[in-house]
Amino acid sequence: MAASETARIDTEFQSLVTSRLDAIEKLLLESAQADTPFVSEAASHIVRAGGKRFRPLLVVLASQLLAGADADRIDRAAIVMELTHVASLYHDDVMDDAEVRRGVPSANRRWDNSVAILVGDYLFSRASSTVATLGTDYVKLQADTFARLVQGQIAETRGPAEGADRLQHYLDVVADKTGSLIAASAVFGGMVCGASREALDALGRYGEEIGVVFQLSDDIIDIASTSSGKTPGTDLREGVPTLPTLMVMASTDPSDARLRDLVSRPLDDEGEVSEALDLLRAHPLLDAARAEVARRAEVARGYLAPLPEGPARDALDALCDQVVTRSS
Repeated sequence: MAASETARIDTEFQSLVTSRLDAIEKLLLESAQADTPFVSEAASHIVRAGGKRFRPLLVVLASQLLAGADADRIDRAAIVMELTHVASLYHDDVMDDAEVRRGVPSANRRWDNSVAILVGDYLFSRASSTVATLGTDYVKLQADTFARLVQGQIAETRGPAEGADRLQHYLDVVADKTGSLIAASAVFGGMVCGASREALDALGRYGEEIGVVFQLSDDIIDIASTSSGKTPGTDLREGVPTLPTLMVMASTDPSDARLRDLVSRPLDDEGEVSEALDLLRAHPLLDAARAEVARRAEVARGYLAPLPEGPARDALDALCDQVVTRSS
């Protein structure tokens, strides 16, 4: 195929993906509407704040692996995944006592914890009513995924057991809380286009791994980025364990004593936050964390081998690079 023909197909594919994501964005807001203005406002609060829409993107890309996927079913599948994700954020913010979500006051701050919890429940119900229109296989996958998400949240809340590997515990939590829903998004897209069982299994493995990579790259951005538009060191202030800080805590090097102390507790002193960021940015373990993220991205890429060749698989492949190199 000539290069000009390949470029034309790529442009058409990008246009198709953009069109579907635009439609999904409008439907998300419609899905957050309720019988009263107050609930509608609260339920659309986080949706209106925007987001990367990584889960809908995976639904759309996977749905294009085979020709003929119905646009309405693609949209509904994406809505289910994003509503489930957004609903979980309302609950996360209550448990984390969050102040801000996506650059706006979190729902628990703008209203209160009870409202945030109930609105999260409302959005879960909207996701459930939508998934029921797709079929029992979709319902089961969403339910199983939600079970993993909740178990991951519980594991995170309780922390690792005495004597357990803290880094492995964290990676398990990330797989359950983040990887599971992203995996389900990829599988939903494959189901919509009628992909084979082998392809669906590959999409599930790919989605979970790329989901873990997505979160681990966030861990590095919180430390390393100075131009992402986000305030660096948010996780340090909150005492949230991340890949780089857990690697530091596992270090037995006496010269790391001060840094181990800083990353082992929440930091409410901005001087200590700046000190921790400087030490982390200069530490070889940050490069080791980057290497681990890149390694996992290559693992995700390897799972794509059984999928049909074409622009959809190429786009999924390109995501493996994008999640590693992104700065926000």
